[in-house]
Amino acid sequence: MERKVAFYTLGCKLNFSETSTIARGFQEDGYLRVDFSEPADMYVINTCSVTENADKRFKTIVKQAQKTNPKAFIAAIGCYAQLKPEQLASVDGVDLVLGATEKFKIADYINDLSKNDFGEVHSCEIGEADFYVGSYAIGDRTRAFLKVQDGCDYKCTYCTIPLARGISRSDSLENVLKNASEIAEQGIKEIVLTGVNIGDYGKGEFGDKKHEHTFLDLVKALDKKQGIHRLRISSIEPNLLKDETIDFVTRSNSFVPHFHIPLQSGSNTILKLMRRRYQKEVYVDRVNRIKERMPHACIGVDVIVGFPGETEEHFLETYHFLNTLDISYLHVFTYSERDNTVAASMEGVVSKKVRNKRSRMLRGLSVKKRRAFYESQLGSERTVLFEGENKQGFIQGFTENYVKVKTPWNPELVNTLQKVVLTEIAEDGLVRMQFSTDRVMA
Repeated sequence: MERKVAFYTLGCKLNFSETSTIARGFQEDGYLRVDFSEPADMYVINTCSVTENADKRFKTIVKQAQKTNPKAFIAAIGCYAQLKPEQLASVDGVDLVLGATEKFKIADYINDLSKNDFGEVHSCEIGEADFYVGSYAIGDRTRAFLKVQDGCDYKCTYCTIPLARGISRSDSLENVLKNASEIAEQGIKEIVLTGVNIGDYGKGEFGDKKHEHTFLDLVKALDKKQGIHRLRISSIEPNLLKDETIDFVTRSNSFVPHFHIPLQSGSNTILKLMRRRYQKEVYVDRVNRIKERMPHACIGVDVIVGFPGETEEHFLETYHFLNTLDISYLHVFTYSERDNTVAASMEGVVSKKVRNKRSRMLRGLSVKKRRAFYESQLGSERTVLFEGENKQGFIQGFTENYVKVKTPWNPELVNTLQKVVLTEIAEDGLVRMQFSTDRVMA
């Protein structure tokens, strides 16, 4: 009888790409992949260490699996499994916990899927996570996440990712291009490049610290690939987003005018405490260069509020900095203490109440920024890639510069690229559109 496996992924696009690759390995071994809400012989939970209350979230998901099938074998993998393996192994119902390197060899650790009396742990020292496993995720028929890099050599004081994923290392350019071709052959129109620190691409490409290729080399090579309609850069550090890359995207065949650039704070004092590798002036320069060359470009920002030592003055400095900057939206993270990080023992702890208040203020600013950006795009002609879900009688999609649009449901539009004119902002904040007279279906 065919054995069934189900997956649950927490966290980032990188986790999703790795879950997909691990799932394909199971399918090649004869397993049938089912939805996590369905009965399965094995449930695999890919964990994240960035989200607050990660252990509480994990326990809830384990209970969900147990409720669906009390006899199922349950495995935990991912960043939290590397950082706190014993903690996850002690959760009732968990049979196996695999660390950073072991997760890609999960088949080696499972036998007949019979339940264990205690959670079994296989977790390497993070220094041993020095090899690279390429991955890509196909979440729907329109967009794929392609992993190009893993790990990080930066030492930001709040971050556990180097402890969970190891040193910076890259996929070979040849393998990235091969994976991109496989994705394109499946009719997927958009590829999102992902990694922990993708601007560091090329380091560790062939097992050493030298850069055989740069991020710009990667961008140029992908841009030449036939059959890829759109390429999107997921997130890139401001100090690693070079002028040459911005200028290349300006004239690219496939790369879209959308950048997501982590800032974390608009105060140089706090940036220094965080051990970020730039000051806010560098960030301003990156935003200005993008907007000078691509006025219609969308720019997203990551920001952390409530970091130790962040006074009201520092926060207001960040707020006003972001308010005056020509950006399109914010991803706001409320600082939470992480074990084994420098920041966890810093002075000047900000109360949870104040952290939450600052978070709400910046989320409100994000809503205003996104609306202002959408309004600036009204009347312009853009290309939309339509997605596959019928949402209350509407089909949704994204323009190349990440404006989210909607139009009445039409199944013929799914996974097609259409030229449209953006007409107005609807009550739900999405943009209504009309099809251009010379609309092109692809």
